[in-house]
Amino acid sequence: MKVRALVLGLMLATTACSLTSRLDLPPPPVAAAYPVALDGEAVPEWRAMFGDPRLQRLIALALNENRDLRIAALNAEGARAQIGIQRAQSLPNVNLDAGYTRQRQPSGVAGAGVGVTPGENTGITFGQVTAQAALTSFEIDLFGRLRAQNAAASERYLASREGQRAVRLAVIGAVADAYLAERLADEQLRLTRATLADWQDSLRLTQQRHAAGQSGGMDLAQAEGQVRQAEADLAQRQREHMQASHALVLAVGYPMLTDLPEPIDLMGQPIRTALAADTPSDLLIRRPDIMQAEHELRAANADVGAARAAFFPRLSLTGAFGFASLALQSLFQSANQSWSFSPALSVPIFRGGELKASLDLSRVRTSIAIATYEKAIQTAFREVADGLAARATFTAQLDAQKAAVAQAKRRLALTRLSHRAGVTSRLELLDAQRTLYAAQQALLSARHGELTSATALYRALGGGA
Repeated sequence: MKVRALVLGLMLATTACSLTSRLDLPPPPVAAAYPVALDGEAVPEWRAMFGDPRLQRLIALALNENRDLRIAALNAEGARAQIGIQRAQSLPNVNLDAGYTRQRQPSGVAGAGVGVTPGENTGITFGQVTAQAALTSFEIDLFGRLRAQNAAASERYLASREGQRAVRLAVIGAVADAYLAERLADEQLRLTRATLADWQDSLRLTQQRHAAGQSGGMDLAQAEGQVRQAEADLAQRQREHMQASHALVLAVGYPMLTDLPEPIDLMGQPIRTALAADTPSDLLIRRPDIMQAEHELRAANADVGAARAAFFPRLSLTGAFGFASLALQSLFQSANQSWSFSPALSVPIFRGGELKASLDLSRVRTSIAIATYEKAIQTAFREVADGLAARATFTAQLDAQKAAVAQAKRRLALTRLSHRAGVTSRLELLDAQRTLYAAQQALLSARHGELTSATALYRALGGGA
């Protein structure tokens, strides 16, 4: 009882001692407000953010099949298992051992001092049965070394969970971006095909007029050159569409399904673009990458505490209680009890500078973690600011580009009438056709830019649940 009381007293007396410093997070190294402030709706859940049923199916598929997300989930599980391993070091290891030994001793050895004459050609054969519970090298955490290591393992597990959230958000954004790129390539391909067909009709008309002597060779050469350029554009658009489709499959992590809903054109995409951002401080709890960096910083700070505690003595306990007998039937009699108690104190005297170097390394890693944390905040601030700037300017750009397309269509219609009447030249008609084609391509690109910037702002704000 006295031994147990002593052990319990040591454990209670030393559990309050810790060499881990209190961590005060550095202030966010960014401005208190964004350069552009816009009103809008709060960040929605991803299904509400991306209203295209086809895109929703692809995102849901990616969340199940994407390999990066699977790796992140396994890393989180590994970090959780590491917590169990680390916590086990704070608990006593108790083993139950049982054994039987059968041996023969020469009479000159076994009978020494008990009346047996040495040298007799006899011996003693006997067996021994043992059973005991052993406490092996249980360390009393005098200066919080084990608790600091437990805290570091817990923080790294939390960091891995936030990393999993960050990968999930990145997967959603990557699939949305790949889908929008595939939609842009598809619509550009369709526009190029329609334009090529229109220009081929114009070429046939020019060829007929040239054969009738109503137009010169210059008009025919210009019309043929325009068609050949459109054919080259068509080959380029076909290549871009195939590559965009391959990128989408890679982002999803699964072959393209055949029963997907029909896609929605870029101009009609129901992606929400009117997202609003609160103060930059909100990013500290919304962005998973910032939360991940914070947990990594706390883990590094705990490592410093563990490195400090390594300079101080370690007290460990080893004990055993059991029974030993020559006969199994009398093994558990009180007279056959055996026990041992071995406290050990280890004080580091000379380690060749290892402990000092370990402490220095822990401090350097904490400084790196602080810089990483601050950089994550700065990166998040910039991404949100860029997204808000894009949102503030894309509306005006799209309105102007739509007006440019409408004007180009009116000009082409009037130029065709004038050309048929012989008032304008073939060169003016070609210029009007090219202007409309370029304006339509620019409109598709601008709409694609608006949608991808909305997706980027969604990611920058930390996404939805």
